[in-house]
Amino acid sequence: MELCFMDKLKAQPFWVVVLFTLGSLSALKFSLAFLRWVYVNFLRPAKNLKRYGSWALVTGPTDGIGKGFAFQLARTGLNLVLVARNPDKLKDVSDSIQAKYGKTQIKTVVVDFAGDLSEGIQKIREAIEGLDIGVLINNVGISYPYARFFHEVDEELLKNLIKINVEGTTKVTQAVLPVMLKRKRGAIVNLGSGAAIVIPSDPLYAVYAATKAYIDQFSRCLYVEYKKSGIDVQCQVPLYVATKMASIRSSSFFVPSTDGYARAAMRWIGYEPRCTPYWPHTLLWALANSLPQSAVDAWRLRFCLAVRKRGQLKESRKKE
Repeated sequence: MELCFMDKLKAQPFWVVVLFTLGSLSALKFSLAFLRWVYVNFLRPAKNLKRYGSWALVTGPTDGIGKGFAFQLARTGLNLVLVARNPDKLKDVSDSIQAKYGKTQIKTVVVDFAGDLSEGIQKIREAIEGLDIGVLINNVGISYPYARFFHEVDEELLKNLIKINVEGTTKVTQAVLPVMLKRKRGAIVNLGSGAAIVIPSDPLYAVYAATKAYIDQFSRCLYVEYKKSGIDVQCQVPLYVATKMASIRSSSFFVPSTDGYARAAMRWIGYEPRCTPYWPHTLLWALANSLPQSAVDAWRLRFCLAVRKRGQLKESRKKE
């Protein structure tokens, strides 16, 4: 009589059974992870952000990802508090949003995050007083003009990287959080970077990467602290997006436009404490994690050295 599969398996040496079991568990784990990836990226519905509150506050909304977020939030029916340093650009983006979404109420607050931050935060507190702020997008941030070694980072750039990326995000959150706590609901999104999370290191962008690592840990801690208070805190970790800060002019499959990123990002608000919303970026993340760290470090250093060389040439031409 022909043996059944289980009988055949039992007849094998013990080590064969162990290897088969481990292989089966690995295959099951991979299958579940893949199914979850498909669900969260393509099938899971976005949350109704209006349940958090009727207003959203966005820092750095005059360009790049912040501008994309502002338009997408207005599209969902949320009113906006837009915070940036340039009043003319604030007016332009405000007029553009209201031209497209006429019912959106918009308040603008002029804050220079590299300037007197105490005064700026006070302006924000006054602007949001009495408003049902349900969503906070901490997008404001700066990077290096181009790649450079740490000893080449001048004092002004060093100060601004820490003040804008770290202190700015921290203090805006501190100003808005009590409003959410009072109503026991809210969603906070802090913009991190793949420079701090996805790749093992980001040589020649050391301080920028370190400030974004702070944002990631800050977000995770707040997620745990305030989850039971009805406040969802999240760090979004994009890779390259076609922005002025990234010095990328055109979008592609792996480099979304700011609008493309913002559309993807909206679907993730209120879920995981850390996420990479644009799904092609997750493929690059998986590739980076599958390679030896030393190999990724070596590639990244070569890449950034090339960026540094181009930046130095461009800078020297300007001086001529």
